[in-house]
Amino acid sequence: MSITVLVVEDEPAIQELISYNLKRSGLTPICADNAEQATVMVNNILPDLVLLDWMLPKSSGLDFARQLRRNSRTQAIPIIMLTAKTELEDKISGLDAGADDYITKPFSPRELIARIKAVLRRRIPEISDEVIEAGGLKIDPTQHRVFAYPDDKSSTVTEVKLGPTEFRLLHFLMAHKERVYTRSQLLDHIWGDHVFIEDRTVDVHIRRLRKVLENIGKDYLVQTVRGAGYRFSSEFDTNNEKKQMNNACNITS
Repeated sequence: MSITVLVVEDEPAIQELISYNLKRSGLTPICADNAEQATVMVNNILPDLVLLDWMLPKSSGLDFARQLRRNSRTQAIPIIMLTAKTELEDKISGLDAGADDYITKPFSPRELIARIKAVLRRRIPEISDEVIEAGGLKIDPTQHRVFAYPDDKSSTVTEVKLGPTEFRLLHFLMAHKERVYTRSQLLDHIWGDHVFIEDRTVDVHIRRLRKVLENIGKDYLVQTVRGAGYRFSSEFDTNNEKKQMNNACNITS
């Protein structure tokens, strides 16, 4: 999965240095010289993370961070402030404006990449290549494979064959287990916020995912929360509620 980092930096040399190191680390940089350019870019494509210089011409990086946090479409984007300001009060101001991390200049490119990856793992775990295990399932994003571990340890581990969309859907839900997502939120995260398809598309793929998981007795892991959305959870009363959940594919908005 390509991870896009919006670099908002008005110093060409620093912008080039950051871009070079992002590419070397397998990340995709898109660059803006100021907040106005960055706003246009964010409107066109939603980045996975924003690396933001504080001292920008016209509108400051601090103002742009607040702008992102005020907008429901962009408020969840991780932000790392990059600045020469080293005073404690400046750091507090950056964090109060919505930054997830704060790096002072001059900086080590290795530290910068490490900080970026740490923030991404913390804020957007589904884009990580780390193996996730939950509810007797193991998903490996690098190999694009899912395995089921039965309760009976003596039984054979089963590989679960999923289509690409069902794989992304399961990966996202497992990465955010116990959290409920609406159909609109799942559309944004799985299909992208600029793809215009009906909310019911999510129901179709949820049904397909459950159909596959049903064959290994794991369909109860993907749960419908009536009036809210869907979640992945292994904490479930399968004896009393599994049958009801399987039939509840439609939710109210």
